[in-house]
Amino acid sequence: MSVSAPESCAAESRAPQSCGLQPRAPQSCGLQPRAVVLGCAGPVLDPVEVDFFRAADPLGFILFRRNIASPDQLRALIAALRSAVGRDDAPILIDQEGGRVARLRPPHWPDHPAARSIGELAVHSPAEGREAAWLNGRLLAATLYDLGITVDCAPVCDVPVPHAHDVIGDRAFAENPILVAELARAFCDGLLAGGVLPVIKHIPGHGRARADSHLELPVVDAPRHELLATDFLPFRQLADMPLGMLAHVVYREIDPARPATTSPDVISGVVRKLLGFDGLLLSDDLSMGALEGTPAVRARDVLAAGCDIVLHCNGRLDEMAEVVAVTPRLEGVVAARWQRARAALHPPEPLGIGTTFERLQTLLAGGGTAQTAAAVVDPTAYTTLTPAPAVG
Repeated sequence: MSVSAPESCAAESRAPQSCGLQPRAPQSCGLQPRAVVLGCAGPVLDPVEVDFFRAADPLGFILFRRNIASPDQLRALIAALRSAVGRDDAPILIDQEGGRVARLRPPHWPDHPAARSIGELAVHSPAEGREAAWLNGRLLAATLYDLGITVDCAPVCDVPVPHAHDVIGDRAFAENPILVAELARAFCDGLLAGGVLPVIKHIPGHGRARADSHLELPVVDAPRHELLATDFLPFRQLADMPLGMLAHVVYREIDPARPATTSPDVISGVVRKLLGFDGLLLSDDLSMGALEGTPAVRARDVLAAGCDIVLHCNGRLDEMAEVVAVTPRLEGVVAARWQRARAALHPPEPLGIGTTFERLQTLLAGGGTAQTAAAVVDPTAYTTLTPAPAVG
């Protein structure tokens, strides 16, 4: 599967056939990257991965705990990923929500509160809740920007309902859709102020699902008017955000046969038209149990439905090769959406880490239990931050 980088644009036509990929032409040829974000297997790239990523030329990469050992190791891995595709600004994604979904963990990085902790504060004091959401996003961005990570797959904008599967649970801010929208926007603003792009998820709503889409396909039977008033509302309120991630969920009243990720009725009719979201739209992970078919079939279905970017996370080269072989390069409206997203990236605004941490700790201590207040650790975990190069 090893593929050598071409010496000229003409070399793209001399691709090895064994992996179904063509070597990536140099940036000087003006080619856009492919509309895919990929994972990698471990904390260090091996030569086969480097050759594969050079040929595949994905838009960017997503990190998981299997890829992370220490700050220096992670910075080196991120540099190697960007070097493989020849783009110093290739987006690096991570799921760093706070609470139980956090790829960066102590002792090297601070814990952050789950969204629900902030939601509980906001029930008693909406203004303090919004402030805490912004502060949490800003502190998360400080950690990510320092490492060179430019995209956080957060916040969760889903609205849980009683008896739903707890795969969302405390990852959601609240069960009130208006409160979810307010706190999610404050969190997004905090990330953006810190030089990191947020990804609102899981469009158009995963909170009502009674199954975990990592394992099986959830089916939602709620009537359309109820979905509009609850599940869909936060995403409509946040339709101006630059990036969004689709849900692997069937909404029976909209498309009884296909999950949102592969449904033109959901993507075009609901996400784009009804909710008004015109940002860059990513699939959820293609390797999740909710989808059927080979990796290539899944990728084709997602793209054919109108999704902009395919997300494949498990780091398996055989699967990634299938996905990349059927994924086009960015062009037209998709390329324009990515350029608009990149334009939202700015160097971080000044931040006093210690005072910001103390204020967040004070807010959480006043809004919940001692356990909630302890959800953010010692602020010295932030004090080793060094400025990362501007990206975008």
